[in-house]
Amino acid sequence: MSDKRIYILVHETARKLAAAQCMLAPAGYSVEIKEPSRTLDQNAYQFPYLEGFAQQLKWPVNGEMVKLDKLEWKDILTAAFEEEVKPRLAMGWDGGIVMLGRRTSQYGKRKFADWMTFLMAAAALKGIEPVFKDGQHKRWQPEVERVAA
Repeated sequence: MSDKRIYILVHETARKLAAAQCMLAPAGYSVEIKEPSRTLDQNAYQFPYLEGFAQQLKWPVNGEMVKLDKLEWKDILTAAFEEEVKPRLAMGWDGGIVMLGRRTSQYGKRKFADWMTFLMAAAALKGIEPVFKDGQHKRWQPEVERVAA
């Protein structure tokens, strides 16, 4: 058996193949069943909002009101989305403190859809308009499949 096999559970045959491989796997192998991660289209949709924050809002940093870039806004907003629970703070290379950001690339489709809902609400709350390239506005498609219980 090769080291890694991935089965996308989209039909009965895929489920049967995955189950059969579980039965053939050597002792000590592990199985992970997880929600699919967010799509590239979902990922791309957050950046017009983050760019809007970067262009339209100043934020206090080191006691001064400054503009932040979109990735710095992503750090602030993902921390807020995660309810700033257990923020990860690291010592800086030469002293100081660095807050380690959250990674939306690790969000499943459902959590990413929740993140986008939060991000759009935060933008509306602060009067931020998303900055779409070429003036193109796409409608948000959460791409979350609801699973029957």
